[in-house]
Amino acid sequence: MKLRKELSARGARPECLNFKFEDTPEGEFIETIIAAQGQLERQQNKRQVIQKMKARVENGYWVSHAPVGFKYATVAGHGKLLVRDEPLASIVQEALEGFSCARFETRAEVKRFLESQPDFPRTRHGHVTNETVNRMLNRPHYAGYIEFPTWDVSLRKGHHEGLITLETYQTIQRRLHEKPKAAARPDLNEDFPLRGFVCCGDCGNPLTANWSTSKTGKKHPYYLCFTKGCVSYRKSLRRDHVEGAFEDTLKALEPSETAYALLRDMFKYAWDLRGAQMQKAATALSGKLTELEVQISALLDRIVKTTSPRVVDTYESKIDALERDKLLLQEQNKDAGKPLRSFEDMFELACQFLGNPWKIWKNSDLAQRRTALKLAFAERPHYCRNEGLRTPITTLPFKALASFDGERGVMAERNFFLEPVSVCGLADLGI
Repeated sequence: MKLRKELSARGARPECLNFKFEDTPEGEFIETIIAAQGQLERQQNKRQVIQKMKARVENGYWVSHAPVGFKYATVAGHGKLLVRDEPLASIVQEALEGFSCARFETRAEVKRFLESQPDFPRTRHGHVTNETVNRMLNRPHYAGYIEFPTWDVSLRKGHHEGLITLETYQTIQRRLHEKPKAAARPDLNEDFPLRGFVCCGDCGNPLTANWSTSKTGKKHPYYLCFTKGCVSYRKSLRRDHVEGAFEDTLKALEPSETAYALLRDMFKYAWDLRGAQMQKAATALSGKLTELEVQISALLDRIVKTTSPRVVDTYESKIDALERDKLLLQEQNKDAGKPLRSFEDMFELACQFLGNPWKIWKNSDLAQRRTALKLAFAERPHYCRNEGLRTPITTLPFKALASFDGERGVMAERNFFLEPVSVCGLADLGI
């Protein structure tokens, strides 16, 4: 009817093959009836479509556009089902797991990681939007679950295979609601991997770095302190001197063969011990699931008996929270007592790093190098312009390995005798 008014205002006359428009009260009445009938058909069709889509969502199927990393495929017994879309699925999985384990501290770091992947879709300006990152971090689809609050469909297990576990998804949600952290420096690059990590030995502030151009036009790499008032302010430090001293420190962290073998035995013993504990945990999880079902059943009985809408809303919120806990316990109980990967897959890279951190540093990309720095050093090392790299404070694993290598017998005090002492209780563990 609005369109008819706009046409009349412009002097246009509508023509139709199967309807005759008349500028009479009878013609306007017929036209109104036909328009209302068409509107009714559209609304009824909309209602039917929404009912069918809602029913499919309630059954654990997604019906809207496939999230990044998934695509629709026809699967026998399911119809259209979300399946992995490689290589996007692996990229999204790495981004989500990286944010969950704090490899990426902020959403900005996730965004930069996605932009570094040539296969990840971008806008026409060549960027990954913040909205894309937020949607990806908040979608339960990636954990294999379905939720649609607009249609009052609560969280439930989907029929598609997730990229991450529900526990990982909930860890991501907790991290999203934590206090914001400072993003990683955007100027980090392969030219200066120690920028912002190694500190000035005079003032204690992190060193920056740049390329300096000589009179001949040749560029030279330097680290330098840019803190005003420091005695080393803007005093250039050759990159090969700083990084060479740092690599020498990493080489010195390499343990002896005996200590390395002892380390692997400790890992293997802890792995077997953890496996036995998981078997007991599986039994405990079954008991918790039974308790949750009893609590949910009790709350449902109370809802039936109460007449207060406010109390009903409170009970429904409590039931929804318990249902989420139940889904998490069901997923944990499904694989309880069974390791996701073998011992070799889980600890091979860790053992390689502890056995030769310099080799990992030398053959890795920038992201893995920055991770190696956090794993190897408890505090940032300091480089003094006149003395070189000071003795850094390493993390507990390297301290333990150093104690294994440096263990030596000492003379007992008077009236006592020298007795073998177990290292970290290893004798008590049977190692």
